[in-house]
Amino acid sequence: MEGPLYWILFNAFVLVALALDLGVFHKRDAVPTVKSSLLWTLFWIVLSLVFCGGVYVWMDHGKALDFLTCYLLEKSLSIDNLFVFILLFNAFKIPAEYQHRVLFWGILCAIVLRAVFIFAGAAIVSSFSWTMYIFGAFLIYSGVKSGLPEKKSANPDEESGTIRVVKKFLHISEVIDGHNFFTKLNGKVVATPLLAALVVIEMSDIMFAVDSVPAALSVTTDAFIVYTSNIFAILGLRQLYFAISGIMWRFRYIKYALAGILTFIGVKMCFNELSKELAWGVEISNVASLTVIVVLVTAAMIASSLKK
Repeated sequence: MEGPLYWILFNAFVLVALALDLGVFHKRDAVPTVKSSLLWTLFWIVLSLVFCGGVYVWMDHGKALDFLTCYLLEKSLSIDNLFVFILLFNAFKIPAEYQHRVLFWGILCAIVLRAVFIFAGAAIVSSFSWTMYIFGAFLIYSGVKSGLPEKKSANPDEESGTIRVVKKFLHISEVIDGHNFFTKLNGKVVATPLLAALVVIEMSDIMFAVDSVPAALSVTTDAFIVYTSNIFAILGLRQLYFAISGIMWRFRYIKYALAGILTFIGVKMCFNELSKELAWGVEISNVASLTVIVVLVTAAMIASSLKK
């Protein structure tokens, strides 16, 4: 199933889905309702499970389990993206009716970036197995660091370093010209805050990919499985954002669940690679990974809902 034809068919499906999304279903600038966003979120989840069923039929149950584990892993880690979306749209004062357009192009660019990261990562791991230790150690470091209390800024209104860099290199107008990424100011073409937000979203996605792609490669080095699970997790991200953006502040403990997941995956990568080299015959299975992901995220959601 990893032949060129299947890659072409899958990417054609993704392009058609995105074209229908922006050109038909969300052609007008409007704020998606919570109900429609939830229905679209459910649609993408069901479609992902149907694809997983296709992997089970056309490949085998092991590949299907790999896909499901990677999908849930990427979906869990992508929750961090939702917090970033909220912060960026507030920082650039993007009206709610234009946020969908920014996220659409952001996700389209993210698909290309993830493909590059996945192919490069899979090639490196296949050629140099010892890099699994590096990826594992990095995930452990990221997990521990993200679980520690954040340092409070002396000035809460101070812009992040990333935003300052973008504003330094882009001539950004303070005026939002509809859903346009460029506008004319004093006879010159300048960027609007929508383009600035899009650039920062892409820079943020690169940082997220540094964590998520090695984590997915700990499950399987099959590039097709890692890529398709990544894309399915990304495609439903916009709808999930609009469905729960109003209550994201309630998920106060989700960061600890994500920190635990990253740390566990890092330990798994190092342990399994060491076990393979020393012929221990014991490894942490993907079933264990799947269980840890579900348990940690569920526990964080329940604890967050109980906290007043």
